[in-house]
Amino acid sequence: MKKKTLCIIMTILIAASAIGCGSVVTNESITDADGGMTDGTRKSTGTGAETAATAGAGFDDDAPVMNITEDSYAAADVEASPMAEAAETDPSAVKGTDDESEKRDLPEAGQLTAGEWNDNENWGFFSNLVNSGKIAFPSFGLDPIHRVTVEAKDKSGKPLANAKAVLTDKSGKTLFSGVTNKDGIAYLFGNGDNSYDVEVSLGSASQKVSVQGGGNSGQTKTEDVKDNANDLNAQVVLDTDSKPYKAMDIMFILDTTGSMSDEMLFLQSEFTAITQEIGTTDTRYAMNFYRDDGDEYITRCNDFTTDIKAIQKAINNESADGGGDYPEAVAEVLKESVSNSSWKEDSVKLAFLIFDAPPHAEKAQEIAESVTAATEKGIRIIPVIASDSDRDTELFGRAAAIYTGGTYVFLTDDSGIGNSHEEPIIGSYEVKSLYDTIIEIVNNYRQ
Repeated sequence: MKKKTLCIIMTILIAASAIGCGSVVTNESITDADGGMTDGTRKSTGTGAETAATAGAGFDDDAPVMNITEDSYAAADVEASPMAEAAETDPSAVKGTDDESEKRDLPEAGQLTAGEWNDNENWGFFSNLVNSGKIAFPSFGLDPIHRVTVEAKDKSGKPLANAKAVLTDKSGKTLFSGVTNKDGIAYLFGNGDNSYDVEVSLGSASQKVSVQGGGNSGQTKTEDVKDNANDLNAQVVLDTDSKPYKAMDIMFILDTTGSMSDEMLFLQSEFTAITQEIGTTDTRYAMNFYRDDGDEYITRCNDFTTDIKAIQKAINNESADGGGDYPEAVAEVLKESVSNSSWKEDSVKLAFLIFDAPPHAEKAQEIAESVTAATEKGIRIIPVIASDSDRDTELFGRAAAIYTGGTYVFLTDDSGIGNSHEEPIIGSYEVKSLYDTIIEIVNNYRQ
């Protein structure tokens, strides 16, 4: 794995000080008027919703897919972020500690830029990528292509949040379990059959329904229809009231190998500001670190707390080092984070996985077990893909987000910080500061 040097990072940060972090840019990289795939160009107009509306139209098989161009453009003039203003008026706000010996020069908060893409909310687009062979699964044991969308409502017709949804085959074997979100939606994943049973329960109320579909007729693949992405739907109404959760458990899982210098600086400068914005009322935080075999440590995990200064101190004590080969100990840290942490049963659960390299291939079974365990608990995995990542890392992150009802986040080159960030194979997206992106995601999942 490539190692970024601190002097390069600091030079880039100084050069980046004139770049705004709130500009809105889009990557209209996928669809044209005929629904075909085109080389991506980046513009300052358009949104992901526009692409979602046309993504189901199909693809031009002769059009290039991964040749995403990186057109240069002038950064828009924007106002300073609230984070930057807070740092100017109270520098200790981003230091996170009263101990002068632990304070050090850190980059101004709010500089890293990111995009976001939700495959579950753009399923037609995702299905076309799979069915045309542009992307392929399984990825490290995750095969999120045979989806069953569950829509649950309570007796008054409101979305039924936090209900358990279980998918079984016709023999009664459990295939997948999930938890409905605040909109009463749960995404379950089957084995390629077109007939299942779905049971949804909350407390003593439950309902079982059968779902079936017409298969994959009309899809572009013919050699094996089970390789095609599809979507079945189950609608249930339970004789109970929806009970949203007030509490939130938010975990950050950070790769601290040598190539993660810029992301380490981000967390060290901005974690306190993020928690100040989100608050600690009914909200707990955890910070877990990991590297790889042969490094100083493989995992270094911490339980949930509302003691922000203690977490900030732990972050400030970390440095980016190790990670000699490309894959890292993702399987080990996911297992510990999902199974050995004190997630509250009655909480909205978010796990931000900030990393730039995939798991080890031989750990696919462990990865699948941890991700499916997360779905059963209602833990939404939100990958944040950093620089120097490859396509395997992207597909793993997207699969984990799809399975758990999370969303996919990726750093972009717009900040000028760090090494190059590979463009994912997605539709149009907005470029925002990573700080703003994380805050918006937390608020979107809040019940």
